[in-house]
Amino acid sequence: MSSTTPKIAIIGAGPTSLTLSSLLSTSSIPYTTYEATPSPRHSGGSLDIHTATGQAALKAAGLLPEFRKRARPESDCDKIVVLGTGEVVWDENGDESVKAAEEGVKVGEDGTIEGRPEIDRRDLMEILRSGVEDERIVFGKKLLKMEEGSGGEKYDLHFADGSVERGFDVVIGGDGAWSRVRPLLSDVKPRYSGISAAELWVDDVETKEKEWLREYVGVGSCFAFGEGRAVISQRQSEGGLRTYAAIRVPEDFIETCGIDWNDKETARHQLVDKYFSDIGEDLKRVLYASGDELIPRALFELPVDFKWEHRKGVTLLGDAAHLMTPFAGIGVNVGMTDALVLWQELVKASRGEKSYDEALRSYEEELFPRARKAMEKTARGKKNHFSEHGSKERADMMKQLKGQSN
Repeated sequence: MSSTTPKIAIIGAGPTSLTLSSLLSTSSIPYTTYEATPSPRHSGGSLDIHTATGQAALKAAGLLPEFRKRARPESDCDKIVVLGTGEVVWDENGDESVKAAEEGVKVGEDGTIEGRPEIDRRDLMEILRSGVEDERIVFGKKLLKMEEGSGGEKYDLHFADGSVERGFDVVIGGDGAWSRVRPLLSDVKPRYSGISAAELWVDDVETKEKEWLREYVGVGSCFAFGEGRAVISQRQSEGGLRTYAAIRVPEDFIETCGIDWNDKETARHQLVDKYFSDIGEDLKRVLYASGDELIPRALFELPVDFKWEHRKGVTLLGDAAHLMTPFAGIGVNVGMTDALVLWQELVKASRGEKSYDEALRSYEEELFPRARKAMEKTARGKKNHFSEHGSKERADMMKQLKGQSN
């Protein structure tokens, strides 16, 4: 089967889209990535990158050595606390496996780091960006709409700056929750998940005055679950700490709860006093101490069974294809696997083994059941995180995984 070189556009430059971009760059398949922001995005907390998924994509892109330099395997360490009482029901801090990770990275024969090493989103984005040639990515290009060209076989992209890029054979929507590419494939829009959260920052817990906070949270993540609420803390690189105070509330909670989110100091105290006053004292202390930033967010998701009818020349990946809440911790790994599978299919097309449309179709056939499985796992995680016995249930699961008895 012969193949001509298509004109390919990737919309968005988040971790999933940049993974695909870096993979395509290794194969000399031409493309252009369009990103709405004027410069690379670095927002977000810590991510655990799994061996068989996210790390597999990094390896294929030739970026695994840099990942090993920046990853924090010692942060693959969980502490679980009962929200209401503060009782610690699971704590891996001090385990021999954690001590070993702190002393040195354990690398498998394939070059991946064993376990679920953490990395700051900023560092991951920088690694992925390093695999993309400057001329392949255009910043400051916010897509307003996408439509079929005059012949019906190609697509035109209309941007907020008034410019139009025409004649694309393949458009890949990696533009997140509110994708402007998705409407060409489906009328389904993200729905409110029932959960809103306040993200609270500590810039540096390595100081003497933050010693208690550093010791309490530990070297990785600290989880506290209860009925309708959760508090989750994650260590970051360079001494940072992010804590998420999440609550099951109506969609308009952030606008109608009476908290003045612009006054971050007052807002933090109002949030704790109104909605977390009855949790464990140490957990309240964590929230009160996290005063360097406060960002309220309503969390959205796509339906678990979301998929679309195949349309020639258009597909989705990452959050645009399977938006999930963070309550299973797998979203970025699923998205990076999207990129890996799609790249493998596009390489086959570039070699003439199949058409580019067949490549997109094959990618989607693999994507839909895999994404559904991940979304079902996330839905179970959300249910557990906000249940009365969520902490103890997760601790029991960890004990089973580690081969310990209750």
